[in-house]
Amino acid sequence: MTAKRIIPCLDTENGRVVKGVKFANTKDVASPVDLAKFYIEEGADELVFYDITASHEGRAMFVDKLKEVAKLVSVPLTAGGAINTLDDFDRVMGAGANKVSVNSGAIQNPKLIEEAAKKYGSQCVVLSMDVALEDGKYVIYSKGYREKTELDALEWARRCQDMGVSEIVVNSIDADGVKTGFDIPMLAAVYGAVSVPLIASGGAGSIDHFVELFKALPGIDAGLAASVFHFREVSIPALKKELQANGIPVKL
Repeated sequence: MTAKRIIPCLDTENGRVVKGVKFANTKDVASPVDLAKFYIEEGADELVFYDITASHEGRAMFVDKLKEVAKLVSVPLTAGGAINTLDDFDRVMGAGANKVSVNSGAIQNPKLIEEAAKKYGSQCVVLSMDVALEDGKYVIYSKGYREKTELDALEWARRCQDMGVSEIVVNSIDADGVKTGFDIPMLAAVYGAVSVPLIASGGAGSIDHFVELFKALPGIDAGLAASVFHFREVSIPALKKELQANGIPVKL
């Protein structure tokens, strides 16, 4: 079994890392540069950097802080926020990101995925999905849970896989920031629909939640979290030690 990746997420707003609950009521946390440095020392396997208001505000992603973070890190770095064109891919990768996360831009123009995969290679294209369960159906939201779409999450995941994404970050809107555990049913549904690697996001509140995730869904590739890492409620070394003790492979 491939080693599971532990990925801290830096959600940024106006150049600062913030955290909210269910994509709302964000509060200031810290400098993304300081947090990135800390996470590298902690042993994070990758980092994700999102400019979470860029799409909603209709502007390009702020890349100044991304550049500073990229200079610090030696692990893969994924970045996203208002990725609408190939020029946006150029800007973000030029700032030092190894992979680019697309969400709302791909919903507006699905061909962006195909074009980016052709130009940069599928390994550089990551799909981020914000998903909520409504009336028994998993639906996609865009622009940071501000706009509901008509897209079925499972169909969208399959479609994007066919167009060339290398992995999918599955963000549970219902679980975001509430720290009651990952949304196992939703993740299982998406996992059953695609074959590309999946990154689970939303709901982590303890080490046990990561253990539960990987035991319930051994095929999930990675666990992504923010506040439990930001507020030192879970340390990455302790998390990896406990995962290893439970027979879950990790990179130490």
